[in-house]
Amino acid sequence: MTETDTTTLRLGSHQLQSRLIVGTGKYATFELMQECLTISQSDVITVAVRRERLVDAAGRSILDFIDLNRYTILPNTAGCFTADDAVRTARLGREILLGLENPGASWVKLEVLGDTKTLLPDPIATLDATKQLVADGFEVLCYSTDDPITARRLKDAGATSVMPAGSPIGSGQGILNPNNIRICLEYLKEGDPTYPVIVDAGVGTASDVAFAMELGCDGVLLNTAIASARDPRRMADAMRLACRAGYLASQSGRIAKKLYATASSPESGLISAEHGR
Repeated sequence: MTETDTTTLRLGSHQLQSRLIVGTGKYATFELMQECLTISQSDVITVAVRRERLVDAAGRSILDFIDLNRYTILPNTAGCFTADDAVRTARLGREILLGLENPGASWVKLEVLGDTKTLLPDPIATLDATKQLVADGFEVLCYSTDDPITARRLKDAGATSVMPAGSPIGSGQGILNPNNIRICLEYLKEGDPTYPVIVDAGVGTASDVAFAMELGCDGVLLNTAIASARDPRRMADAMRLACRAGYLASQSGRIAKKLYATASSPESGLISAEHGR
């Protein structure tokens, strides 16, 4: 079994070698961001079109620290609170990436937020924006709540992938409702087992990533958990390993949970007192 065999993920027209997608925001420096991206071994990175400052205080551009030949950029609409605003932002991201000749111009990570306190998505506005963007030729990856009904409606609207939140953005609480994620997986993959479902938001540490993958998710998208860690470089490595380990575990089939112990060694052929005489 090769690395490619276990990690390759199809997202619309894009073939990902890693199931871990990482963000570019919140890093102390562009240099640190660049190092962490490399360590994570992700081949897709997400950039907030509205909120990402392309130039720092020293006048340097973030694009100087991103290898556009190595990474496919996934533009996102973070900071948008209406469908119209999100659609405009998505189109701006497409124009920027077309100018850079980056293959990420064909898709968008759609976020339409409901309020500034929870940063949870507005399900109605998200559905509206999804329909508009799909009609405009985008491959839409939708940030969503973990509500299975909303998830199914987004898929029916043409979303390339539905990305339920494990918990609120940047909260680090991990996956608060694994049962809802399981139902989302059931609904979204019914009749289409290869439909990609990605946990987006709320991850705090490597075990959260492994758990998401063990549940059967196809990938994990994260930013804060690496960028705001005490040691972002080590955390980037931990997230890389956790994503692979969780995926391998999900494909291997865990043993059933039992109330009582089950001996791992055979009970026949044991040395008895009689044999010892």
